[in-house]
Amino acid sequence: MPASAPELPEVAAVARDLIRFDTTNHGGGRAAGEREAAEYVGEYLSGLGLVPEFYEPIPRRTNVAARVPGRNRDKPALVLHGHLDVVPAIAADWSVDPFEGVVRDGMLWGRGAVDMKDMDAMILTAVGDILRAGDQPERDLVLAFFADEENGGVEGSALVVQDRPEWFDGATEAISEVGGYSISVGDRRAYLLQVGEKALVWIRLVARGRAAHGSSFHGDNAVTRLAAAVAALGRTEWPVELTDTTREMSARLGELTGAGSDDPDAVAAAVGAASGFLRSTLRTTTNPTGLTAGYKHNVIPDRAEALIDVRVLPGTEEAALADIRRIVGDEVEVEVVHQDIGLEVPFSGDLVDAMVSALDRHDPGVPVIPYLMGGGTDNKALAALGIAGYGFAPLRLPADLDFTGMFHGVDERVPIDSLVFGQRVLADLLRTY
Repeated sequence: MPASAPELPEVAAVARDLIRFDTTNHGGGRAAGEREAAEYVGEYLSGLGLVPEFYEPIPRRTNVAARVPGRNRDKPALVLHGHLDVVPAIAADWSVDPFEGVVRDGMLWGRGAVDMKDMDAMILTAVGDILRAGDQPERDLVLAFFADEENGGVEGSALVVQDRPEWFDGATEAISEVGGYSISVGDRRAYLLQVGEKALVWIRLVARGRAAHGSSFHGDNAVTRLAAAVAALGRTEWPVELTDTTREMSARLGELTGAGSDDPDAVAAAVGAASGFLRSTLRTTTNPTGLTAGYKHNVIPDRAEALIDVRVLPGTEEAALADIRRIVGDEVEVEVVHQDIGLEVPFSGDLVDAMVSALDRHDPGVPVIPYLMGGGTDNKALAALGIAGYGFAPLRLPADLDFTGMFHGVDERVPIDSLVFGQRVLADLLRTY
């Protein structure tokens, strides 16, 4: 078993240990790799008497999984999954070393504390609680920890589903990140349960022109052409389009805020720190995230490129791409770099009821509200196997903590008490569902 600090609850110590593995993923195949973190997870699973299996289709891009036998093996298996990679962190921007796993002010700090080594630790220790007590979960569990999620799972979950589908035999449902956490609605607390994800469409804009001296009178400048297209797309105010999930979310939040549900934007804006996160779920978003052009100050280049992170509501991918091409104009090419699916499942059924009930047992009387996440998870890869995915990483958070603002942000941190809460809720759910 990997060493853990005795002064920390186990769940926080495991999360800290995982943060200390630099699993930075720059995308496009440029990554530190998840191997050491996966080996740590495998050692933990072995310590519980489980038999981990590893799959490394690309050097250092390591995935690990194990099956936990349940009491009732006639029931469909449940997948609990997380990813081991993290987005880059520029250390100079942080107040702590992003890979040190600093504990300060009752919180665990570091890249991955929010996305998603906190949930990885909660999964491991919740299962550990059950097995060390000599108990079993109600049904078979498939524990899976993937590589490359921060690059759309191209070198992680997509390859696992393609090449190791037997890992998920008998599974029909899955739970993972970005749901189950609390938000502040006025002076009240509520939990968000993720039952959908927007589709991801990463595009590259390419503008071409004529190379020339930087001092020339020049009307065919690729950089100027690209800049106009990027500005037009980045400033587009996409209209609100409701799905079944966001319609119900707006109605329930409207009741809590007293704002009604006639204006979903106004309802989401009334939620406080989470408002930006929720407003993104109501519409297409097109955010410029990278620019590449030129090679010398006095040379006008003949090509300029921009990266745009596009997130669209399920089923609207082609319509959104058509709108994007219209906005940027005929002189700028739109290349699709990566595209995946959107998801939406009902806010109903036995698993949803079980998750809601587990939260209520540990935080009685607090409402649970469905939402459709603006980002994506490895649930999309599992959908190819017919597995319905939910976001349920239960965290009871302080009212003044901007938790959603720390996804891919600076100074990621999570309260240690919240991790302990999540471990207990998950263990409760797994014992009873």
